[in-house]
Amino acid sequence: MNIPKDWILGLQENWKKDILSGFIVFLIALPLCIGISLASGAPVMAGVFSGIIGGIIGSLLGGSFLTINGPAAGLIAVVLNSINVLGGGDAILGFELTLAAIVFAGLTQILLGFFRAGNLSIFFPSSVIHGMMAAIGIIIISKQVHVLLGVVPKSKSILGLLIEIPESILKLNPQIFLIGVLGIIILAALPKIPVQWVKKIPAPLVVVIVGMILGVYFQLEEEHTFTFLNQTYSIGPKSLVSIPSHIEEGFHFPNFSKTFSYNFFLMYLTIMLVASIETLLTASAVDKIDPYKRETNMDRELISKGVANTILGFIGGLPIIAEVVRSSANVSNGAKTRFANFFHGIFLLVFIILFPNILHKIPLTALAAILIMVGFKLASPKEFIHTKEKGIDQIIVFLTTIILTIIEDLLIGVIAGILVKIIILLLNGMKLKTMFKANFTVVSENNVHTITIRDTIVFTNFLSLKMALYSIPVSETVIIKLEEVKVIGYTTMEYLNDFIKFYKDKNGKLEILGLETLTPVSEHENATRRLVKKD
Repeated sequence: MNIPKDWILGLQENWKKDILSGFIVFLIALPLCIGISLASGAPVMAGVFSGIIGGIIGSLLGGSFLTINGPAAGLIAVVLNSINVLGGGDAILGFELTLAAIVFAGLTQILLGFFRAGNLSIFFPSSVIHGMMAAIGIIIISKQVHVLLGVVPKSKSILGLLIEIPESILKLNPQIFLIGVLGIIILAALPKIPVQWVKKIPAPLVVVIVGMILGVYFQLEEEHTFTFLNQTYSIGPKSLVSIPSHIEEGFHFPNFSKTFSYNFFLMYLTIMLVASIETLLTASAVDKIDPYKRETNMDRELISKGVANTILGFIGGLPIIAEVVRSSANVSNGAKTRFANFFHGIFLLVFIILFPNILHKIPLTALAAILIMVGFKLASPKEFIHTKEKGIDQIIVFLTTIILTIIEDLLIGVIAGILVKIIILLLNGMKLKTMFKANFTVVSENNVHTITIRDTIVFTNFLSLKMALYSIPVSETVIIKLEEVKVIGYTTMEYLNDFIKFYKDKNGKLEILGLETLTPVSEHENATRRLVKKD
């Protein structure tokens, strides 16, 4: 298998396939960019700017080959919270202050990349990350259900919005709801039609087109009322996307007046951490589905996102990450190089310059349908079931992260999840003195590398071991000895199993000794394992 060349040579070889994939991804990205902006409480153009800058700058500076950069559902809750907290009820002020936080987040990402912090995600347990994403899914649903129903809720809190859903159902606007529910049906049914060419049609684009047709039929551009089952409803342009006529009218600039405040620091830190972690996790996931098994330079990924986010903070855009759904679509549509991401950004730029008025015809309820399905995927019952199967320790951490995120905010939820995870590990036999320093030795002789691990190996101390493992020459022999280990956490087992697959894919030989002496807390292959003393 010939690996595609990078940069100009790669463009010359693969421009046809990359342009085609970039165009298809653009069709998927456009409604998501708009919907994520609105769900974040930001101006519509903010998400479009993110797709443009993420595609163009992210592709040229990034360390990955097939990821698509842009605004993501995972940052909706973060940006929305920042706008509310920093603005104190003034949405424009809150957005401008959030732009300043995005600038600082971007600059920090650049520094992290230069200081080779590409392994940042390893310090966040798997169950915490999945809990964070599930909580974000619930937050998205709590807001967008009311938009789909055509009702303005009274509550501002997440719990209040969830509690208010039954009341909004009783008050739903029939025409608005019809557009939204048809969107959900299309999103759920279209990918399941057993016809190959139908599966390649971007479902979000179909939802938007159907929504626009129904919007014209229901005359949403004109303020009027209609009667249904003896009930009168009002409808009009407020149910459509509001967008500037020219791209330059969408620019907003950062406000640095609260730079040294406590709340500003928390918002900047949350944006930086979530954007960085999601980017690194997505890049790692896309590497696994890359047909050519290319490896992302994680430090360059952080730098590229940092540069893009700094620019976006100065012009009025949302923070970007490497986004998993669009990246997966990019791979499945035959993209070969980083230029598919570049072309997706160019297509967004051209569209928004030439056809901005088309976007005004998109009903908000159609975008809400798209976001509700995104939220449902993040917080689906399957996620809860799969986490429970991983072990009681994982579901406890998972639920703690979700509950505290919904009740408080994302940063509190993540911190609480990590603390609960540490407490559980301590109860399972981890010693405090081993929590941050892994105890292992590496002996190399005649192309055989023996790694002896002792005491505890968990997410807080695994980084040094991970670096040692991946520094071993490929295509040789590795023996990992666990006879002296007392506790191995779930996240560590996950990374170890990833390394085993990686090394064997490189034609290396690998053997693990002593794993059978540790008792898993569940039947899952990555379950936390501990030494149980027998009477």
